[in-house]
Amino acid sequence: MRIFAIGDIHGCAEALEKLLGRLPVDWGADLVIFLGDYIDRGPEPRRVIEKVMELRKLYPERVIALRGNHEWMFLRYLRGIEPEVFLFNGGEATLRAYYREGKLDIPEEHRTFLEGLPLYYETEDYFFVHAGVRPERPLHNQEEEDLLWIREGFYYYPGTFPKKIVFGHTPFPEPLLLPDRLGIDTGCVYGGKLTAIELPAEKIYQVECPRRWP
Repeated sequence: MRIFAIGDIHGCAEALEKLLGRLPVDWGADLVIFLGDYIDRGPEPRRVIEKVMELRKLYPERVIALRGNHEWMFLRYLRGIEPEVFLFNGGEATLRAYYREGKLDIPEEHRTFLEGLPLYYETEDYFFVHAGVRPERPLHNQEEEDLLWIREGFYYYPGTFPKKIVFGHTPFPEPLLLPDRLGIDTGCVYGGKLTAIELPAEKIYQVECPRRWP
């Protein structure tokens, strides 16, 4: 079984569809894992969510969608928790996508999808997560904050991890390919690229994102 992991999309639906068209996925047999951050900043966050939901429905055992920190912020916004944090981090783009006739209208199916996103997915050899893990803490005993938010303390860690950690969250100019860390957020929404990695071959697939969004 091959695994394809896809980095942060941030509302760049056109780039996502182009990338999916280039991936040599055997749908229903290969495993496809989205690393979170489907929304905010980019132009079409609702379209991205609908595409991921569509794939989940078609291949429920072979498409995994993880939670990113932006989905976490959005759910908190909907509960009235720190709305300014969500808006500061590009949330207005998501709100615009869900406004209908002057009010926020989020389909229950979308809300259920967002609320049900897991924090990580694990195989015998890999640990897939949005941001990373806290070093020297067992993989099965990580905290939500680190899984969604950690940066330098994870990818600068001089030690080694028991499994290869495949992550997004922190944009790099090119994929970070270390023996035990594979970072595939390459700043799509900032005018970079949308990246996927095929495992275990560690083959990279990318599409250009020519425009930088707020």
